[in-house]
Amino acid sequence: MQTDWIAAYNNLVGRPAITLATGDLGGLTLTPGVYNLDEAIVVSRPGTIVLGQGFATLVPQRGNAALVVEPNVGVKVSGLIVDAGPVNSPVLVAVGTHGGDTRLAAADPDTIQDVFFRIGGEIAGKATASLVVNANNTIIDHIWAWRADHGNAGTVGWTANTADTGLIVNGANVLATGLFVEHYQKYEVTWNGQNGKTIFFQNEMPYDVPNQASWNSPAGVNGFAAYKVGANVTTHEAWGTGRYCFFNTNPAVNSYHAFEVPNTSGVRFHSLLTVSLNFKGTITHVINDSGATTPSGTTPSNLVNFP
Repeated sequence: MQTDWIAAYNNLVGRPAITLATGDLGGLTLTPGVYNLDEAIVVSRPGTIVLGQGFATLVPQRGNAALVVEPNVGVKVSGLIVDAGPVNSPVLVAVGTHGGDTRLAAADPDTIQDVFFRIGGEIAGKATASLVVNANNTIIDHIWAWRADHGNAGTVGWTANTADTGLIVNGANVLATGLFVEHYQKYEVTWNGQNGKTIFFQNEMPYDVPNQASWNSPAGVNGFAAYKVGANVTTHEAWGTGRYCFFNTNPAVNSYHAFEVPNTSGVRFHSLLTVSLNFKGTITHVINDSGATTPSGTTPSNLVNFP
């Protein structure tokens, strides 16, 4: 039986999902190739392995997701490229069911490893969010979510390959190692779950911001943070986080800060830096109101610890 979350998602996109891994089926291997999907692949069985060989590529065609993982226990997804399709998808990959039964997940978490997202570059794809993680205790390992800054003619531009956010985390106790998110048009990572941890995060701001007025956040400051920890989060920790700006369309664009977090002792960042590359734009602070403005050129602004 589908969960309320999946049912709501299917109503949103207007099509039923393909159900994968029911009964005795324990996994799916996708051989090298491009798979154009009219409906989402849905994993409904705990412990399922989804493995792409040669970086099999999933491309939603109707505004659907490419892959939806329902269980919060033991699902392993690895070795995929997910391309945004021609019709905007609210989400490309969703892992776990928000608020579902997670009693076993700490011992046997869902994992998503070596999965790469591409918005534009090949086709003028569109997706609001690339990866949404709802399951507690999920492990995210080596993810590159990329809104293309170059590619085939007509596939790249502020209104051509639109995408708000690379990663949204709603689950608690989620760990990310080797997280790369680049060029999205709003908050590039939004972390709402408690007790999240990130080890190494790299981000480039969108190169193609046309002007400051088109890139100001609801927080009332210039630009969108690369990594925003939700206002209700009381525990979060990150190590080795960096953000770079290269506003080559309009070098007058400014980002007020690279990281935006609640001012609470339980939210801690270590070894942060920001860089303004080749005199193309500025970043006023590293995190919240802390950290020096990035000098023009390639010299980073460093912050050892926050707070």
